[in-house]
Amino acid sequence: MQEVKLTPAQRSHLEALIARYTQRTQKSKQYQQTYRLPFADFRGVFVFRMETKEMCYPIIGQSSRGSKIWDLDGNEYVDFSMGFGVNLLGHQPDFITAALEEQLKRGIQLGPQSNLAGEVAELISELTGMPRVTFCNSGTEAVMTALRIARAATGREKMALFANSYHGHSDAMLVVPGEDFRGTPLQAGVLKKTVEESFVLPYGTAEALSTIKAHAHELAAVLVEPVQIRNPTIQPKAFLHELREITTASGITLIFDEVLTGFRAHLGGVQALFGVEADIVTYGKIVGGGMPIGLVTGKANYMDRIDGGMWQYGDASYPEVKRTFYAGTFCKHPLAMVAARAVLKHLKQQGPTLQERLNERTSRLANQLNAYFEQLELPIRMVHFASGFGFAHPRIDGKIFEKRLPLEMELLYYHLVEKGFYIWEARTCFLSTAHTDDEIERYINAVKESIEELQAGGFSF
Repeated sequence: MQEVKLTPAQRSHLEALIARYTQRTQKSKQYQQTYRLPFADFRGVFVFRMETKEMCYPIIGQSSRGSKIWDLDGNEYVDFSMGFGVNLLGHQPDFITAALEEQLKRGIQLGPQSNLAGEVAELISELTGMPRVTFCNSGTEAVMTALRIARAATGREKMALFANSYHGHSDAMLVVPGEDFRGTPLQAGVLKKTVEESFVLPYGTAEALSTIKAHAHELAAVLVEPVQIRNPTIQPKAFLHELREITTASGITLIFDEVLTGFRAHLGGVQALFGVEADIVTYGKIVGGGMPIGLVTGKANYMDRIDGGMWQYGDASYPEVKRTFYAGTFCKHPLAMVAARAVLKHLKQQGPTLQERLNERTSRLANQLNAYFEQLELPIRMVHFASGFGFAHPRIDGKIFEKRLPLEMELLYYHLVEKGFYIWEARTCFLSTAHTDDEIERYINAVKESIEELQAGGFSF
């Protein structure tokens, strides 16, 4: 594995950082070493590079509350990873904890139908505007199910999606564009025949729309992450409206993957924010309140493929729509249902001002740092959408899931963790309602201090 050639000043800075960092987080490092053999875990190598090998281990969490987490060494961090986007309301909100504790007293029975599933489905339908809802355990499962429904409803097999989007880790989603935008496997273990029925298109472009038109007769679905978490600068409202027109005219299922943006950008997600109505929308993360959950929501002519459609007792009606297969042991788990009900009732009570205020605070954070970067003529930018944010740098190499940051950017993250701001290895960040203005101000100052320290150590960005 190739290393970056360092100057003596850079080498000295890096060695001092490694010494401080590993001393501060020694129990996390020891944990990783102790369990490396039995515990196969990608987090331990997600950002592996030889220069930072001695710091290449995840922080091991021990407890959390509000905006903070604590690691095995007892270090306190302001958490900006927020459960990969799950904890919009912070860690352990009292109303979620109380709901979970009460459900544990009643039991976590599987087999009988959850007594909360209907109420939760009704709340989701009310907030999102999607008529029908079914439950699964993750965003990955939700997207898999949405595509199966689309293929069952249309009788077509192919789909289109967009480069640099993220739709979970099912084999069909581990795809990158090949010749003529045809899907090709991202990594080993993904069969070519699994992804070759896909078109992977450049997002927000006229070329993407023309390709969809050309293959409209064979497309079951167009799958969209409406604002990509890895490239939130692209917010193509007009493109999505045109895409909606094309898919409607061609009988193509328009699927929005709002696992990350749902309930974050707006109570109704990007659909409501941009005024574009999809046929099927997937959700997850926030709505589970920390419990595993995924949602597939949509119009009746699609969602009826789950249960055969509407019927009632006492007459000759029956489930007339031909169903596709769908099942799952832990779908509608009692703990997930009670947590989801608590979250949804809270969001409904708070109304749209919760998202509006949080999104505005995120914009202020990004704007302050971007003004600083411009003042120093640095190529770094803070990109953001809703309450998600992260650093962008022009020198980022590699495919999605395999992108390699410049060394100085990786070191910036290590500096921030050392200063008490937790950012996980994929470097996507989220603001929650639990974060205070003081914590945001301290984070901004920590970024500035870290950049200045790196510059003093010979790193130029």
